[in-house]
Amino acid sequence: MSRVVIDTNVFVSSFFGGKPRQIIDLWKTGDITLCLSPPIVEEYVEVLRRLDLQEGQELQELLQLFAQGFHLIYAAKTPSLGIVQDDPDDNKFIECAVALHCKIIISGDKHLLSVREYMGIKIVSPKEFLDNR
Repeated sequence: MSRVVIDTNVFVSSFFGGKPRQIIDLWKTGDITLCLSPPIVEEYVEVLRRLDLQEGQELQELLQLFAQGFHLIYAAKTPSLGIVQDDPDDNKFIECAVALHCKIIISGDKHLLSVREYMGIKIVSPKEFLDNR
């Protein structure tokens, strides 16, 4: 089972279907293990609230899965890195991957994707991830 960090844009896009939904479905079926840290969960919830998705049944289900530790691992503590110069807020995804020995970050963010790889951690688009499974 692969450990993956999923960027907020992929996580949020999963509510609308397509490849991001396929990736979340892989997590729900246990085919991948979702790697999280407190800053990532906070951003997921903040963005979903901003988009008015917090009341949806699917969001409640996902938060319940987070609370139960369903096919996921949390990094209580992550290193502080400065890899993504153009958008330092994106560093939290790399920091989580480093802390949890994760080899893949799935993102649609151009700043993260431009890094491509860090310490053996590949940063790929949803399409690249699904095509290379």
